[in-house]
Amino acid sequence: DLTGRRVVVVGHGGDAVAEAAKRIDDALETVVQAEQLGTAHAVRMAAPALTGAGGDTLMLYGDTPFIRPETIADMEAARRGGAAVVFLGFHSNQPNRYGRMVADGDRLLRIVEWKEASEEERAITLCNSGVVLGDTETLLGLAGEVGSENDAGEYYLTDIVEMANARGLQVDVVTCDEAETLGINTRADLAQAEAVFQARARQAAMDSGVTLQAPDTVHFAFDTRLGRDTVVEPNVVFGPGVTVEEGATIRAFSHVEGAHIQSGAIIGPYARIRPGTEVAEGAKVGNFVEVKNARIATGAKANHLSYVGDADVGAGANIGAGTIVCNYDGVSKHRTTIGERAFIGSNSSLVAPVTIGDEAMTATGSVISRNVPDGDLAIARARQENKPGFARKLFGKLRAAKKAKG
Repeated sequence: DLTGRRVVVVGHGGDAVAEAAKRIDDALETVVQAEQLGTAHAVRMAAPALTGAGGDTLMLYGDTPFIRPETIADMEAARRGGAAVVFLGFHSNQPNRYGRMVADGDRLLRIVEWKEASEEERAITLCNSGVVLGDTETLLGLAGEVGSENDAGEYYLTDIVEMANARGLQVDVVTCDEAETLGINTRADLAQAEAVFQARARQAAMDSGVTLQAPDTVHFAFDTRLGRDTVVEPNVVFGPGVTVEEGATIRAFSHVEGAHIQSGAIIGPYARIRPGTEVAEGAKVGNFVEVKNARIATGAKANHLSYVGDADVGAGANIGAGTIVCNYDGVSKHRTTIGERAFIGSNSSLVAPVTIGDEAMTATGSVISRNVPDGDLAIARARQENKPGFARKLFGKLRAAKKAKG
């Protein structure tokens, strides 16, 4: 149960981190570690917020995002098995500068920082992730007693292993896959972590019944939700806040963000779906169409080369190629309503706020600035005039002028 008190310890750039944490969950409490004097020192900073909380405390790291719920469950099982404190470790073929865990089976005897380890200890492949679960009172009490008598002059939380053992408390180690403990300290680490996340997200989508035609080319956000039997073609990007219902198709080279795509809808190719968009069952948003903060109702179509912003498009309506919803007057955004089974002629400009009625039509090339009642045809364009021979005369003058300039 991870629904108790949640405390975020912030240090360098703490204001920005605290602001980001609040955006994730306004109930998160932040405390400041003004001087970064080690992990035990960080726990001390959190102690006032945790005092009297009872239960267990789990300490995680903000730059280690891949710890699975199943791994935490394994740590909880070790607690139920009698361990007062549980540390999370992992085996590595290239342990480098990780702290080494000296254990006897599941019993953890001590953790040695790499810089202070002997050659024999550095040969150990069981490494410390830093993640700890323990009885709250015990964990806070031990952290408060940790000293800084080490080469770095820091307060290491790892010191509590030997302290707990000396008091007869049981300290266990639980292991996980090394990939779960991946920390992000550089931009290269961030790219590696992104690759790990994308691989997991793609596999999870396919396991749930989603067809990814070229998985390595599809980019997921942390909260992308795709329904069973959805088909995603190559080179699709999902930004935050996307839900796609069962049986929809997202065609190649489309970018979808902050949108809800319902069953059987078809998006793309080369479509851009921006935040606030709802595409209903069986609707189509085609190639080189951008939709923003709009509702596209059941069976409606915007098949190519259009911008639909701040609009409600009725069921069965057809948006012709090159249509633009002119939603911004330079100061404010305005909304456009297009009725059911309306037909918007190609290259129409709809100047918001404006309403096109049910089964109404706009003529190709029209600039519509007034409401069109149900069933009406709106024509808003200048009458065409043909000037006999004028094109040849004009081209002659232009070529002569160009020749005169040399």
